[in-house]
Amino acid sequence: MEDFLEQIKNDHRDFDHGKLEGFFGEEPFTLFNKWYKEAFDSKQLEPNAFVLATVDIQNRPSSRILYLKELFEDEFVFYTNYNSHKGQDLELNKNASMLFFWPGQGRQLRIEGVVQKVSDDISDAYFDSRPRGSKVGAWASNQSEILEERDVLENRVEEFASKFPNEVPRPPHWGGYKLKPRLVEFWQGRPSRLHDRIIFEFENDGWKVYRKNP
Repeated sequence: MEDFLEQIKNDHRDFDHGKLEGFFGEEPFTLFNKWYKEAFDSKQLEPNAFVLATVDIQNRPSSRILYLKELFEDEFVFYTNYNSHKGQDLELNKNASMLFFWPGQGRQLRIEGVVQKVSDDISDAYFDSRPRGSKVGAWASNQSEILEERDVLENRVEEFASKFPNEVPRPPHWGGYKLKPRLVEFWQGRPSRLHDRIIFEFENDGWKVYRKNP
């Protein structure tokens, strides 16, 4: 362990993946689409993976990795069990943040905003596109609850697979959320830790764009 920590302490790799200059647009979504496409086209591993951070009723933060599934005109959409830890957090506190990390491009993207559930029609359409195993699993798993034994979960999978031999309907406790951003930060790694940080902040019905010190 000490050798590992010594290696980390002495790891002084620099960033040199380009720079952010010029006009960034009047809203953040055009630049997001550009960055996402570049991460996807470069075969970045799971470019739609992001960290979702929420806060519970006692102001204790928690985070986990999810997948971005859709981008509406100005909202980022993901899906989960509404009864899960994150679902319970979001029921009490709609504020959340998303963090994308694309190391191949030396980039981070931080998004802060307010979350709402998507419509049932949208959740139904996405659920219908999932593999059968994932659909059955959405019924079988009491996500975030204590599981005494793995067999309990596997038995529930068999139970719901038998209950729904053909079409598997969407569980009422499973669906989508959409995050509407109020702040988006584009972080581009630069040499000597003098990184570029471009901020889009929504104020007075419009987006304000500015830089921050690294």
